[in-house]
Amino acid sequence: MAKTFTENFIPLNIAVLTVSDSRTEDTDTSGQLLVEKLTDAGHFLSDKKIVVDNVYKIRAAVSQWIADDKTQAVLITGGTGFTSCDSTPEAVMPLLDKTVDGFGELFRQISYNQIGTSTIQSRAIAGLANQTIVFCMPGSTNACRTAWDDIIQTQLDSRHRPCNFVPQLKNTAHCGSRG
Repeated sequence: MAKTFTENFIPLNIAVLTVSDSRTEDTDTSGQLLVEKLTDAGHFLSDKKIVVDNVYKIRAAVSQWIADDKTQAVLITGGTGFTSCDSTPEAVMPLLDKTVDGFGELFRQISYNQIGTSTIQSRAIAGLANQTIVFCMPGSTNACRTAWDDIIQTQLDSRHRPCNFVPQLKNTAHCGSRG
């Protein structure tokens, strides 16, 4: 069945994961920013967690949301750098059915204007898994703001043209915009 554009906004159920060995709910400014941004945009927070930077703990949290019938998107902040403790890409990549290479490329392009060549140390990635879009971004609050404001917000908006990810996500077949 062909999907057509919709003029209506379709709110999504989005989970937020902060990967950090030191942050708590009180100090998780990046995770809180993402929660504020997604709810301000009209989406619903389906869950929020903080896990230590461990491949298997990250993978367990993300796998739970990917398998969940209701969670349509996952925003992950932290663990994308080059230190020995950064393991988010290694945890998430095996879970993805398809990668969204353009996310990391565009994020680094936009970030270059803000932080110069240091942007090459970002291993921001995204992909689709079980009709769930997963975005992995650096742990800094400014990086999360950049990713949301300049890329993610429009790609999770069913009204965005010429395409967005909403029709690719579970439980959105009725909404009709193409992706």
